[in-house]
Amino acid sequence: MTGSDVAGCSVLVTGAAGFIGFHLTKRLLATGARVVGIDNMNSYYDVALKVARLRSLLNSAAFRFEHCDITDHQTVRSLFESCNPEFVVHLAAQVGVRYSLINPSAYFSSNIDGFLAILEACRARPIRHLLYASSSSVYGADSKVPFQESDPAVTPVSVYAATKRANELMAETYAHLFDIPMTGLRFFNVYGPWGRPDMAYSIFTKAALAGKPIDVFNNGHMRRDFTYIDDVIEAVYRLLHLSPRRAAALLGQPIERPHIIYNVGNHTPVELLEFIATIEAAVGRKTERRYLPMQPGDVPETFADVSRLACVTGFAPRTPLLEGIGRFVQWYRCYYGS
Repeated sequence: MTGSDVAGCSVLVTGAAGFIGFHLTKRLLATGARVVGIDNMNSYYDVALKVARLRSLLNSAAFRFEHCDITDHQTVRSLFESCNPEFVVHLAAQVGVRYSLINPSAYFSSNIDGFLAILEACRARPIRHLLYASSSSVYGADSKVPFQESDPAVTPVSVYAATKRANELMAETYAHLFDIPMTGLRFFNVYGPWGRPDMAYSIFTKAALAGKPIDVFNNGHMRRDFTYIDDVIEAVYRLLHLSPRRAAALLGQPIERPHIIYNVGNHTPVELLEFIATIEAAVGRKTERRYLPMQPGDVPETFADVSRLACVTGFAPRTPLLEGIGRFVQWYRCYYGS
């Protein structure tokens, strides 16, 4: 896909002050799109980081920001009417697997009712394509690896995962009933500059720089498919103009309803201990480790089969962990002055 594909297009990005939303909005603006970003700027993690991301985006005259909670259906509907988007990328959500065990109501409110508001707005005001964030968490206790989009995904092990799988079923239903073109994006362990401070790579980096111990769950016997943010954005960007029916035709698998799901992962699982060692190498300091049992809601491995994504876009995430972590640590030192 070339920049001319989005030049002049109107795109609505929910969660624009979030990690992925920020990077995607930057990419869209750089390639000539007009972007309306919405975010409720909640305090699940440091709001100052969200403000800093937003401040960077506001340097562009083609960007407009609306402080909005997606659970406010009427405001969402009015926003759609005023900005008249051609494309919608829905990234706003209550995130975090472990927090979903503590405050499940936040997940049902934001992830279920909030997504319903977006679907209803798209139903009321037709758009060209809705892309929405799902998660590798939907695979849950599935022991078959690599994970494929055709897997049943009926054994979620966290409230967060259950709400994301529910989103996929909601999208399937609305695509069937109202012919809304929709693409679900199962993100796998996304990391990189401007990343969330509650994520393992950020927590480990902070601890390593401060000389503090880290908690290593399941005694380090976990594997994760860490996916660098630039690769995620490239995948989403290429999918923006690719309708579900066109994608299905490229796959040789025609579909009745305009809804398709993709894994967006690096398809290279890394052992947790190797991941920690990579961070230590980038920081230049070893960490003290506290080995602990598996936490509720966690899974032993994530591993994306990305053949579907590669087939329809000609692209698959490929940034090596060493390179990606090096960039993150460099950003972290600069941003936090560590």
